[in-house]
Amino acid sequence: MLLVLPIVLPMATAIVLQLIPHRVRLSRALAFAGALGILTTALALLVRVDRNGIQVLQVGGWPAPFGITLVADVFSALLLVMVGIIGAAVTATSFSGVDPRREATGYHALIHVLLMGVSGAFLTGDIFNLYVWFEVMLIASFVLMALHRTPAQLQAAFTYVALNLLASAVLLTAIGLLYGQAGTLNLADLARVWPERRTAGLDSALAMLFLTAFGIKAALFPLFFWLPASYHTPPAAIGALFAGLLTKVGVYALIRISTLLFRDGGTILYPLVVVLSATTMVVGLVAATGQRDFRRVLSFNLVGHIGFTTVGLGLFTPLALAGSILYVVHHMLVITSLFLVSGLFLRMRRTTDLAALGGLYRTQPAVAALAMIPLFSLAGVPPLSGFIAKLAIVTAAIEVRSYGLAFIALAVSLLTLLSMARSWEEAFWKPAPQGTPAAPIGRGLLAPILTLAILTLALTVGAEPVFDRCRRAAAQLLHPDEYIHAVLAR
Repeated sequence: MLLVLPIVLPMATAIVLQLIPHRVRLSRALAFAGALGILTTALALLVRVDRNGIQVLQVGGWPAPFGITLVADVFSALLLVMVGIIGAAVTATSFSGVDPRREATGYHALIHVLLMGVSGAFLTGDIFNLYVWFEVMLIASFVLMALHRTPAQLQAAFTYVALNLLASAVLLTAIGLLYGQAGTLNLADLARVWPERRTAGLDSALAMLFLTAFGIKAALFPLFFWLPASYHTPPAAIGALFAGLLTKVGVYALIRISTLLFRDGGTILYPLVVVLSATTMVVGLVAATGQRDFRRVLSFNLVGHIGFTTVGLGLFTPLALAGSILYVVHHMLVITSLFLVSGLFLRMRRTTDLAALGGLYRTQPAVAALAMIPLFSLAGVPPLSGFIAKLAIVTAAIEVRSYGLAFIALAVSLLTLLSMARSWEEAFWKPAPQGTPAAPIGRGLLAPILTLAILTLALTVGAEPVFDRCRRAAAQLLHPDEYIHAVLAR
């Protein structure tokens, strides 16, 4: 029962929210309570996975591979907890006000539909249902991005949906080819039968199709341009939700499918993932240094740091994959925080243009202190969580004598530091431009950022137990026999 709650709770919450569109305060409270419900069940599920191993639910009592299967291992349970945290942080911002036009057109319900899609993608044990949950997320995110219908938002929304529909078409093609050869779509059953039914040519073709589909959704080079063209246009809370969750589902899917189907590394997939990850780091962070709008700086940083979340898969060692999983958790916290900080800029100064900011260190010291934590954690400044995750990845690269990759990871970390330090100086340290308006900010906007900052520090202090779970997640991914047995033995 616990496995289905992260899907059923946001679905039920979205339905109820649609029935009370004009009860604004009640809608905000219910949306926040629904997100807390996801977080509570995700934490309970993580505890159960820790104690009892991989959890499996065969929906309707149909045995695998014939029915719908939900599976939670350490990797998916960790990411479900992050879904609950980010959902709670984003829904909490509504207490300080949301555009009434957005609230009247299903803003709160759409957030929960998106949370349902993300949770379903992390829990599904069936590759076709993974495609279905991607479509649920795509529909909800497209409508959220297009709400209010400004020209910039509509252009961004259509760019976003066009590229993601292309990814969905590629994914569906790969699923069709896979089913035609294997005769099953259950992930555990695929992992069991694929070594006997694969052919070299089809194996390579499927690897490239999955890399293309999930690479688009994760914003890997060279198909990342939809992200910086779209994520800076919606309100900050929606941008924070997208930045924290959507690309990570693509990363999750790439890691999950690759480790189940291509375990022997016989294709060119893993060397190509290393190359694309390194290129994504360089291109994203070089582009970030040339941006003058804070949200565009964050968007290109988001692209660049996706490379850290996938490079562990390419190296295909336990330490590297554990480092990338830790980086996913860290990045979900800090990038969500920073997009919410951009909302503070919009509330106080009506802009995120760095040239029009400044002086906030003196006028808003609390905001400056809160922003400093995710800014410099993203840059990997010791001893913050970003440094710990990058250290694991660089160490893994050196262990396999991939010295060029280690150098690139260190170099782009310096570019991130440059980007974040300039953002700090422009937004907080320099004097404010003459005649700059300064609107007050409410505690409701500060509370979610404060919570995420505390969690970032907690991840730094408690890095050892979290990294231990990341190691266990990597071990389960690289040696999926436990996953296969848990699903097919029930």
